[in-house]
Amino acid sequence: MLIPHIMDNMAEKTENKKFKFQMIPPSGGNKFFDHREDFMSDEFIRFGEDNLFPQNTIELYNRSSIHAAAVNAIVEGIIGKGLTANNEFYLEKANRKGETWNDIFAKITLDYKLHGSFALEIIWSRDRLSIEAYHIDFANLRAGEKDHRGYIDGYYISSKWGKIGRARSFVSEEEALYIPTFDPEKKNEQPTQIYVHKNYRPGQQYYPLPDYVGAYRVIELDMEIDNFHTCNIRNGLAPSLSITTFTNGSDDQLRDIEAQLNANYGGTDNAGSLMYIDVDSPENAPVITPIPQNGADGYYTAINDLVVQKILTAHRITSPMILGIKTEGQLGGRSEVIDAYLLFQNSVIVPFQQSILASLEGIMQINYPDIVLGVEQKKLYSDGIEEDEVIVDADTTSQEEADIQQPELIS
Repeated sequence: MLIPHIMDNMAEKTENKKFKFQMIPPSGGNKFFDHREDFMSDEFIRFGEDNLFPQNTIELYNRSSIHAAAVNAIVEGIIGKGLTANNEFYLEKANRKGETWNDIFAKITLDYKLHGSFALEIIWSRDRLSIEAYHIDFANLRAGEKDHRGYIDGYYISSKWGKIGRARSFVSEEEALYIPTFDPEKKNEQPTQIYVHKNYRPGQQYYPLPDYVGAYRVIELDMEIDNFHTCNIRNGLAPSLSITTFTNGSDDQLRDIEAQLNANYGGTDNAGSLMYIDVDSPENAPVITPIPQNGADGYYTAINDLVVQKILTAHRITSPMILGIKTEGQLGGRSEVIDAYLLFQNSVIVPFQQSILASLEGIMQINYPDIVLGVEQKKLYSDGIEEDEVIVDADTTSQEEADIQQPELIS
């Protein structure tokens, strides 16, 4: 990263002239990591200082290839070959738009992994005996206040949270749609309700957090490493620089110089960019000294390997080979891959499936009281021999699942 140094001769008209050293800090902020819950008004609870934590989470997903691969692999594992039911007719129609329950399942699974939560709009029929369900993008939700029992009364929905600008990244009550929280006992007066599935998280009163939230900084680092290399190649692989000026300027002038350098040359977007400086006389010209980047290739290789490992660890991916990543010194034998896959399946995929199925089954029982939901797992192949398929349902325990999932490994 290009981080210029300003070494200013700050003579303050005193007998002993002193040098003032300043380091221009890297550009960027902490927007990805701020998940505080603040009152936005009498109605809204802000999610992050800029109220855009879910949008920032999506940006991490869109810009980090390793992180996106991990999320997608887990989502695909959770979905498997789709929902199963004791009557396939139960899965055919989720709403009047023609979506099936498998369509809904795929959408809420991605939300659940990405955000740690998912939401469904529940619309009761006129006779209040049945429902239809629509997926709601979790990023569009903001919580309302809690009642005296500590339960959230309802949620505000808008697709404009991230389109108004970070100075005002919220909408007014008139611009957002308010939907009360799902409660079958209130279906007569509230025919449209919102069901929000979320796990308990210490310290979070209104919003959940994804299970990999501890790796947000590492995921951003993955983005910045990619950005640095791309921009460096585009701009000619110029080295970092040391800049010495002799302006004898005031603190305000130095801050202005720092701001200009940071804006024009700081951050990975400006890596390797051309520096142009205009001065009024040769005497005022700064001294610019390139700083050799000895061993930079090895440094970034080591950092990249560490980033990959930390991201996979945050997602509890037991082996990089599950994502098709072969690490140095790893033989990748058949038994090793199968063992890693089974551990990943039982410790990560199945718990996600059971959590989602429990919620979906409870909602679908309004229409079909006898429904039993499951997920048809993808088949695991070993030397051309097809392993038994496993149906995971909401009542299957983790130990039962582990017992029926273990195939006899072929050596």
